[in-house]
Amino acid sequence: MAMSRNVSEAVRQRNLGTLLRLVHVGGPASRSTLARRMGLNRSTIMALTGELTSAGLISEDRPHVSGRAGRPSIVVRPSCDRVYVLAFDVAVDRLVAARVGLGGIVLDRRVAVRRRAGADLDDVVSVLASFGRSLHAAAPADAVCAGVGASYCGMVRPDDGMVHFAPDMGWVDQAFGTSLSDALGLGLPVVVGNEAHLGARAEHLRGAGVGFKNLVYLHGDVGVGGGIIVDGRLLDGEAGYGCELGHIVLNPVGGRACNCGSHGCLEAEVGERALLDLAGRPSSLYGRSAVRSVVDAAASGEDAACRALREVGDWLGIGVANLINLFNPGVVIFGGMLRDVYPSCAEQVQARIANNVLAVSREVRLCVSALGDDACLVGASELAFAGLIANPLPR
Repeated sequence: MAMSRNVSEAVRQRNLGTLLRLVHVGGPASRSTLARRMGLNRSTIMALTGELTSAGLISEDRPHVSGRAGRPSIVVRPSCDRVYVLAFDVAVDRLVAARVGLGGIVLDRRVAVRRRAGADLDDVVSVLASFGRSLHAAAPADAVCAGVGASYCGMVRPDDGMVHFAPDMGWVDQAFGTSLSDALGLGLPVVVGNEAHLGARAEHLRGAGVGFKNLVYLHGDVGVGGGIIVDGRLLDGEAGYGCELGHIVLNPVGGRACNCGSHGCLEAEVGERALLDLAGRPSSLYGRSAVRSVVDAAASGEDAACRALREVGDWLGIGVANLINLFNPGVVIFGGMLRDVYPSCAEQVQARIANNVLAVSREVRLCVSALGDDACLVGASELAFAGLIANPLPR
């Protein structure tokens, strides 16, 4: 009898989580639609929505009259105003904090410039904690913070949010997650993920990767990060450090030096500094504005900028061709700095795919991120919501 109760409770929890996930990711849906998608009968769906409504996680209302015969099905909506998470995105040049409601709605945000000042853990934590407390204080009095997630531009140890290695800013074994949790003072752990991994998850759930089971996401910042979704799941490796796509070696003999200590890595050949150097820009120029200025100059016909984009595009195409041959994705998505760069060198990338990818794998979509600069922030929010979605009403 006890075993039967345990099985019944496990099924209930799974169904509650599945229903909440459907409206969190897919938006408002009728009870009848949810019943069909979950393979459950109407009375079971009513019981589940009743529990989630009582807990304040969803709301239910009647749809506008459609003119169709029969009683319209009740519409289920996520409670975006009542249930939220705090999400943080730490990029090389900026710090972003947001309050994100259930359903993925960004309700409020704060942004600050991050100076390229080396190992700046204390400064980063101070700014983000101040932002987080401000966002929390601005939330409605009856709202509940369900979790805290953060994206960081480096190799992150999933278990405790330790930034193991971030060569662009000199971070080595920095206790980012613990430090931010302590500084926030909300009594909640901060779950930390690699920026490109989270960007891949976000694009898969809410962006250009929706509907694809297999995708590759390339995120350009100063360097290049990557995230790969295989059969709907993130490929993260044995210790969580997988998919460092920026460090696949393309040009080992005579290639540009990489911050990782190698030569000819993808990020060394297509990253920010490579593009600016090839375009003849001085070392005093850097950042997204400098990258965009090269793209704009190429569009105006500047020879140096055009040559730089062609060379970067060729190396990017070689890297993408290798990834397509390895993983046979349905879509390759370019985010971060590469969202600006790819459209100007698409011809070179596509030529490499035509010449270097196996014929059976060439039918792949190439596109820029649909979430833009919010991809990693959205990924961080999904990381924060994961516990609630997995177990909405624990007993």
